[in-house]
This record gives sequence, C-alpha cells and structure tokens, in this order.
Amino acid sequence: MPKNAEIDTSGNNAPALRRAVQILDAVSELPHPPTFTEIVTKLGLPKSSAHGLCAALVDLGMLVRTDAGTYRVGAHVMNWANAFLGQTDLVEEFQRLLQDRRELSDFSVTLTVLDGQQVVYVACSNSKAALGFTFRIGMRLPAPFTATGKAILSTLDDEDICHRFAAGWPQPLTVHSVASIEMLLQELALARQRGYSVDDGQIREGMFCIGAPVHDFSGQVVAGLAVSMLEQEATESNVDTIGSKLVDIAASLSARLGNRRG
Repeated sequence: MPKNAEIDTSGNNAPALRRAVQILDAVSELPHPPTFTEIVTKLGLPKSSAHGLCAALVDLGMLVRTDAGTYRVGAHVMNWANAFLGQTDLVEEFQRLLQDRRELSDFSVTLTVLDGQQVVYVACSNSKAALGFTFRIGMRLPAPFTATGKAILSTLDDEDICHRFAAGWPQPLTVHSVASIEMLLQELALARQRGYSVDDGQIREGMFCIGAPVHDFSGQVVAGLAVSMLEQEATESNVDTIGSKLVDIAASLSARLGNRRG
C-alpha cells in the first residue's frame, strides 16, 4: 500500500454495496414484488448499474426473479436473519439500552413477556425510591393489571383479548385493579390512542406505572417495557413527559431487535 494511502472506513468507498442494500430494502418494503422499472424509479438509480446489481443479487440468492419479471427477496437472506435472531438477546439488549439511555435512571424500569393471562418479569432495574414494591426476575402478575401487560395486550385485537380471558378473570390485587374485560378493553383503546398504557395503583396502591410495547424484526410484539414511580409523582404533565420518553426508549429497544418501524 502506498505510504500516503488512507483507509476510508466510512463506507463511502463502496457505492455499489450501498446501492445493492437499497435494492434489497426496496424489494422487502414494497407491498408487492416490484418490477425492475419500479425499483429503478423508486430509488432513482441508473438503469445500467441497477441491472447489473439485480443480476448479481439473483446469482447470490438474495433476490429471486419471477416468471412475471418481478423481484422478491431470496432465501439466502434468511441465513442472515437466523444468525441475527440467534445472536440477539432481548434481556441483554434491554440492559445495554439502559446503560445508553439514562433519562429514566431515577425510576424502576421493568421488562416482561406475556404468558397466557400473566406477564413474566424477565429483567428489572429497581430504583432507590421506596415504592413499597420490589420487582424480581421470574415474578408473575396478571397481565390486565400491569402496565407492561396492557402495553402488550394493546397490540392485539379485541377478539383475541376476549378469547384469552374467556376462562376467567384474575383475582384483583388492589381495589383499583381493572374489574372486567369490558373495562380492560376501554383502557386498551385509550392506550392505543396515546401510545402507552398505565397501571394506576392496580398492582400496588401508591405506585403508578407506564408501559409501552416492544416489537421484534417481524413487527410482532415480544415484550412490554414499563417505568414505575410513586403516585404523587404521576402528575398529568409528568406522566405525559415520561410516557413519551418511554415510548421512544421502547422503539429504540425494538430497533435493536431488528424492528425498522420502532
């Protein structure tokens, strides 16, 4: 290598690779298998270079050209998808995210997954504040009463939710625990409107929790993320501010799991 040569690590020295990724993104995002003309039009690429890139991607198994002349994603891409899934750990990404994002460090932050009518706590970061309640890994609570459970349930349709609780309603934990499926559906409708759910003393009196859903690479909900605080801290403006931050952090966690829409 010449003495004065510099190594460009920015990726700007690989325009063909960038265009190939743009083509793969376009084919995966469009609602139908696109034609070559649609790909070129969408990306604004020169036809000559786009033709060569599409041919190379087909040869490598990353694209498939159908008999109709359209393109769809090839099976080779699944090798990378499977590797990503095998190397990505939900709890590990949660812990890394909390190290990077310190906006909610004064509060308890929890991560749960849905199991039947309950949520299971898979990761917790308890604050020093005296909430009168300690979250523990492996702990189970009724999903309708928790902020994380309601965040997850809010991504399902009402029919699925009713079917899930057809066998019976969980025993309330406090006098504030949501008392029926009809009341739960009202809460979930509100959660969908504002982007986050709330537990206003439903698992512990005097404690207020805000929840947001976490999605994976396929867009499926995989977990609920929640922040907990004392009831006196839950003023309307504070809840709205913290709720917005939590939704953004949940989107960041979703992105780390491969979700492109967050």
